[in-house]
Amino acid sequence: METLVQTPAAVRKLYIESYGCAMNFSDSEIIASIMGENGFEPTQDEFDADVIFLNTCAIRDNAEQRIRERLKHLRANKKQNRDLIIGVLGCMAERLKDKLLEEEKLVDVVAGPDSYRELPKLVAEVDEGARAINVLLSREETYGDLNPVRLNSNGVSAFISIMRGCDNMCSFCVVPFTRGRERSRDPESILREAKELAIAGYKEITLLGQNVDSYLWFGGGPKKEFKNLSEEEKSQAVDFADLLEMTALAVPEMRIRYSTSHPRDIDEKVVKTMARFKNICNYIHLPAQSGNSRVLDMMSRNYTREWYMEKVKMIRDILPDCGISCDIIAGFCTETEDEHQDTLSLMEWSQFDFSYMYKYSERPGTPAAKKLADDVPEDVKGRRLQEIIALQNEISKTRNQRYIGQVVEVLVEAESKRSADEWMGRNDQNIVTVFPKENYQKGDLVKVLVESASTTTLRGRAVGRVEWL
Repeated sequence: METLVQTPAAVRKLYIESYGCAMNFSDSEIIASIMGENGFEPTQDEFDADVIFLNTCAIRDNAEQRIRERLKHLRANKKQNRDLIIGVLGCMAERLKDKLLEEEKLVDVVAGPDSYRELPKLVAEVDEGARAINVLLSREETYGDLNPVRLNSNGVSAFISIMRGCDNMCSFCVVPFTRGRERSRDPESILREAKELAIAGYKEITLLGQNVDSYLWFGGGPKKEFKNLSEEEKSQAVDFADLLEMTALAVPEMRIRYSTSHPRDIDEKVVKTMARFKNICNYIHLPAQSGNSRVLDMMSRNYTREWYMEKVKMIRDILPDCGISCDIIAGFCTETEDEHQDTLSLMEWSQFDFSYMYKYSERPGTPAAKKLADDVPEDVKGRRLQEIIALQNEISKTRNQRYIGQVVEVLVEAESKRSADEWMGRNDQNIVTVFPKENYQKGDLVKVLVESASTTTLRGRAVGRVEWL
């Protein structure tokens, strides 16, 4: 579909708020690019805006409730500016579709993650007095030809989306329904974007996908399993390990991270590629969700506890100093107390550097909502979650304390939130590190001697710069 090009008499102001995962923040940069080509200039002042877009998340109920509360607050903006256009975009828009127009009377535009090229046209329809919606999912759209506008950027680190959608169909997850099927982006467009960021002075990129390990490019068309490719397609195919290597070679003076991995799909080829290149950070986000095989089966995760442990062991064997983080859900359908204890024991065995931890939140339309009873009482979910959090805090503090007395390499990203006299950045394993500014600058790669450690942060002093990788 072609993007509608407008020639307005005056530049209109666009304000975007992003919620949820890194993919949403990356999408907002794509949205800003599309709108910018059509006469809309980003603003950081919502009261200066002609158009406000909320780029939303639907992964948990509390995320959607935050959006509903935000819409209530925006009524005041609408009263002050009767011509203000408000749009709900992203996963919540895809899930609720026209209900948003019916329930939230001040919403003018509803657009799903594959409809962003249509946003100028949808806004034009609102200008003509209509309310506009497009939530069609695509099998091809990757936005790979666009140059994202880096919103609220620190000028040091940036996201690059390498694929969209998800084929895993975990029973608790709405992503396959809100973002559609997997499709990978042309690697040449990814490398072009990485090189452009390097030229612009950025020092770190994160390659993004719902499941980066299933990235596969063979010259175009919908994503297929490798085994289903023709021999010609196989000879041309680029998998995720290949893409990592290509990116590391293309931008040797940039740090490279990626997220998210699926335990079923990450393999030795990826981890060995990480070990070969100094500019690929030693950090993997590897969601387990549960430590019990029966619960994992109920979740449709397609691996067992033992399979997960073998993947962690493989990573530790190849990259002994690799940081590993995790997602964990407390109180999934039918989870027993013994099965909860299995999750705790998996955490103790795996020694995750940190985890994202949640109570199970039933999402309408998912297989779990249709077929499984959300039968773990809320107070039990809450208690189990607190036990998970307490254990992770204990593990994280112990893991971080092992850095005391060591020198770590930290990429300076911004001032510390607590002091304008300190810099903060992350070490190779993605752990936040804070140190006095002295004569160092944002974007420097600094050797920091760690002197203390908390559950979430390393603190120390700089002992020199690192020559870029």
